[in-house]
Amino acid sequence: MAQSDTEISEAVDFARYYAHSAEDLDRVRHARFTPDKVVLVTPPWNFPLAIPAGGTFAALAAGAGVIHKPSKPSPHCSMAVLEALWDAGVPRDLLRGVYPAERATGRTLVSHPGISRVILTGSSDTAAMFSSWRPGLRINGETSGKNAIIVTPSADRDLAVADLVSSAFGHAGQKCSAASLGILVGSVADSERFLRQLVDATSSLTVDWPTNLRATTGPLTELPSDKLTRALTTLEDGEEWLVTPRQLDGTGRLWSPGIRTNVQPGSFFHLTEVFGPVLGLMRAETLEDALDLQNATEFGLTGGIHSLDVAEVRRWLDKVRVGNAYVNRGITGAIVRRQPFGGWKKSSVGLGSKAGGPNYVMLMGTWSDDAGAPDPGTGPGDGTGVTGDASGAVDAFLTALGRSASVDDADLAWLTTAALDDRDTWNTEFGTPRDVTGLHSEANIFRYLPTEVVLRVSADATAVEVARTLAAARRAAAPVQVLADPAVDPRVTEVLATATDTLGTPPARTVDDATFTSLLLFDALGDEPARVRFVGRVAHTTLEELAGRPDVTVLDDAVTASGRVELRYWLKEQSLAVTLHRFGNPSPDFHALAEELTGQGRLRS
Repeated sequence: MAQSDTEISEAVDFARYYAHSAEDLDRVRHARFTPDKVVLVTPPWNFPLAIPAGGTFAALAAGAGVIHKPSKPSPHCSMAVLEALWDAGVPRDLLRGVYPAERATGRTLVSHPGISRVILTGSSDTAAMFSSWRPGLRINGETSGKNAIIVTPSADRDLAVADLVSSAFGHAGQKCSAASLGILVGSVADSERFLRQLVDATSSLTVDWPTNLRATTGPLTELPSDKLTRALTTLEDGEEWLVTPRQLDGTGRLWSPGIRTNVQPGSFFHLTEVFGPVLGLMRAETLEDALDLQNATEFGLTGGIHSLDVAEVRRWLDKVRVGNAYVNRGITGAIVRRQPFGGWKKSSVGLGSKAGGPNYVMLMGTWSDDAGAPDPGTGPGDGTGVTGDASGAVDAFLTALGRSASVDDADLAWLTTAALDDRDTWNTEFGTPRDVTGLHSEANIFRYLPTEVVLRVSADATAVEVARTLAAARRAAAPVQVLADPAVDPRVTEVLATATDTLGTPPARTVDDATFTSLLLFDALGDEPARVRFVGRVAHTTLEELAGRPDVTVLDDAVTASGRVELRYWLKEQSLAVTLHRFGNPSPDFHALAEELTGQGRLRS
């Protein structure tokens, strides 16, 4: 019952929030939105109502048609969402469901050229499979997670035990956000009391089928996968069972939770998502060591820390590489708008705009330029610092371009419009972390952080479009690698040189399409999955070679003068949820931390 209540509440929240988000599409300046024709929504079975509802609502709100392909174990939940929408007046020609959702049907749909986009919530392997079926397919998705909670000696250990157990074994561990690892720092790992509490809390869970209303942990939805079977039955070198998982009946789906200790860095259980009721404990000598272990996986979905030391929490928030970060609370149960949900690294496919966040509905279509004339008297080089760039770099860039032959007067006016809109949008949306909830018990802070981007300048790229993307990268303070085709126009080459001189952009490397694609395939352009902003065409051979590699994000959208549109490509989103009290008593230190994180104080809705 507890899980069902949150499912329904989240579905209702998605409906309201995405309706308002759709209204915001018309408020975007200097760009015009065209909705996708048909979006294929492929939800998971583990949240059988809320996630199917969310993807479907977002696509419909944007104006797209939807084909909804439910997961095999939960078609009736998905169809309940569709029936409600049809009853509310959504035309059946606009919204279709596929039932039964056989694998062959799914492949036919994903591969069909009439599908504009796929919304996926599932495993990284599924994303790779979908990508391999159709080169250039647009996929936006939330995928796998290998999530950890760090517990330091400064933690409230009673609370840490409760949150570790609920995050690990709620829904039988069948959540992409579930805590699969507990990283115990220093004396916590040696504490017999802490380990005894962890055993007692886990052993006290009532594991049974839903017909037992006293059950706190239910069955697996499907028979264990090979990975989960290994996690439930096989210890790795040096590991021991603190709590041994047991199969409780003959179905193969009812398992008591297990806890394994002494999980080693780089081992199977450290790095592999198993998606079931198994928790692994790791030891770290310091917080920095614990962060290294937490960040070492390919995934970056959720993560948590339990510590009453604000300095420790501040260091953790600065370095943890996850999309949803939680302090002194559980790491599951994100709420629409309060904690927009989505990960980093291989926990995300596509741009990474978070579900339940301000940019999600913007994904469901394409943007084209719609810039008018710039405001009079705001041209570059007038000494007023037009763009508001703190370093003056963008102003210097525009001034230098105005003195060159790389752009004409009309292009320079358009670039000025773009730079001004970047400034205004930075001040209103991207530049300041904010907490729109205004709660006294918990800070819920949404922020944007610069992310490394590869800028691919194709042979047909125009100088003004290249200049516009470089100005956006500088505004976002995003590290950028520029890889230019050998056949670019000389004016493009001049823009790139000017950007190096004025914006501090690294000098461009010249590589042909084959070399460029090879660098992507062999992960030679960075430590994390590549995000590539294309200016100009994307070679079809590149798309074919990248099929099956959803970790490479191809951003080939039109270049516009809209800061609200373009700056998204150079930033990643992060949600922070920080508990601000102990047992109902406000914590002044953590309130001060929340104020520090938001810069100018927390907003109230």
